[in-house]
Order: sequence, then structure tokens, then C-alpha cells
Amino acid sequence: MARVRKGGRLRHISFDYGSLIPFIIFALFPIYFMFLCSFRLDAELYDLGSVPFIFNRPPTFSHYTFIFTKTQFPLWLGNSIIVSVLSTLISIPISIIAAYSVARLRFRGAATFGTMIFVTYLVPTTLLFVPLTRVMYYLGLADTIWSLVITYPTFLIPFATWLLMGYFRTIPKEIEECAMVDGCSRIGVLFRIVLPVSIPGIVCAVLFAFTLAWNEFIYAYSFISSSTQKVVAPGVVTELIRGDVFHWGEIMAGAFTGALPIVIFYVFFLDYYVSGMTAGAVKG
Repeated sequence: MARVRKGGRLRHISFDYGSLIPFIIFALFPIYFMFLCSFRLDAELYDLGSVPFIFNRPPTFSHYTFIFTKTQFPLWLGNSIIVSVLSTLISIPISIIAAYSVARLRFRGAATFGTMIFVTYLVPTTLLFVPLTRVMYYLGLADTIWSLVITYPTFLIPFATWLLMGYFRTIPKEIEECAMVDGCSRIGVLFRIVLPVSIPGIVCAVLFAFTLAWNEFIYAYSFISSSTQKVVAPGVVTELIRGDVFHWGEIMAGAFTGALPIVIFYVFFLDYYVSGMTAGAVKG
């Protein structure tokens, strides 16, 4: 009987994990192919007779050497880090205050305000980049990374606010009411009670805000034309495509390297985020 149960359990586990394999392959294959192309020789990349999914010749670091020594790619990485970090630091505190106000305070139009926040996030950047370009020129910030630092919070704040609203609503009101009975003000409740137990939700908002700022393309492409002021996304597309020739090895090397900071960011914080979420909103 025990052997039957053990066999059934093994089959169940095998089915559960085996069913994930196609999805894992589907998700990781683009990354694998990008990594593969970044280490291939140009002759191999353009050889129609070579097998596209493996190395047919010894790999090369020439594409990485080129983008780090012959282009402004290191500067683009630095600009992306500055823009993403500053935009996130500006957006998250504002989002926390706005989300807590909508989730907890009862005032006229609170529900409508919450809906409008979400609708604002849904407005596509393709409708806004032309008027915002005029605004940046008027402010004298065109062709600088500061135009992105100012612009990115316009879509990061609505998204992070909408995300945090749902998380704040999961926190029991009783703990806030007890703190207020003991003499804590509303601001004190926010900083002493709500924020400590909301760290998983805040980490989630920071992760997504940083990722959105890092991957944004339309504003970065429209506002900046100087090579020294570009960020990674438009820099790889505009600077590594020379004329009508696509140098795929260099493009893939730039794209793969540009994705690494996001991967590292998630590696450091994702475990903490998941553990916090599974432990529940109220801890300790």
C-alpha cells in the first residue's frame, strides 16, 4: 500500500514539474538564443548552412570587446542606472502616500480618483511623447537624461500607486485603529505601522518601477539624440545599426548585457519579496 502511494505521489510530482517544461523552454529560449548569437563569429551568424541553436565554431568575445571599447555602451549603462534609480526614488514615496490615501481615507471622489489613476497608466506613450517633447524643449532639458528623470514618474507613479492600493487594502484596519487609540497620528500610523508590514508590497512596486524605467524606449528615443546622453535601449538600436547593416553579434551582446542589471536586481530582491508575500501582510 505504501509503495502504491509512493508511486502515485511520484507520478503526480513528475506530471506537475513535467508540464512546466514547455513553458520554461518557451520563456528561456529567446534569452538562450540571444546569448548564443552574442558569442558567435560574424561568419557563423551569416552562414545559412550552420546549425542556429549550437556553436558550430569556437565562441568569440569580439562583440563584447567592440561595444565596451569602440562605442559609448558603458556610458549608456551608467545613464540607464541613473535614470532608473532616480525615477524610482521619486515615484515610490509619492505612490505610497497616494495609495494609502485612496485605500484608507474616506473622502468624496476617492473611488473615482483610484479609477483615474489606473486609467492614466493605460494612456499609451505614443500619444504623449510629442507634447512632452515640446515641454522638454521649453524647459531646456531636451537631449539630457534629466528629461527622462522628470518624465518617467508620469507613468511610474500611476502604476506603483495602483499596485500599492491593492496591497494596503490587505492590511487589517484593526492594527491601525489600535495605534491611533494609543495616540499615534495618521502620519505616524503610516510610517510606524503600515510601512513596516508593507515592505513586500513596496519591494514589488520598486521592482516593477525600476524595470519599467529601464526598458522604456519611446521617450528615451524621442527626447535624446546625443550619443553621450543615451540610455541602453535606444543606444543599442540607433548606434549599433550602422546604415542598413544589422551587426547582429554586437546588437545581441548589447541587448544581453543591458538585460543583466534587471536580472541581478531580481535575484537580490525576489526571494525576499516572495517570502514576505507568503508570510502574509501582518508579521511579527
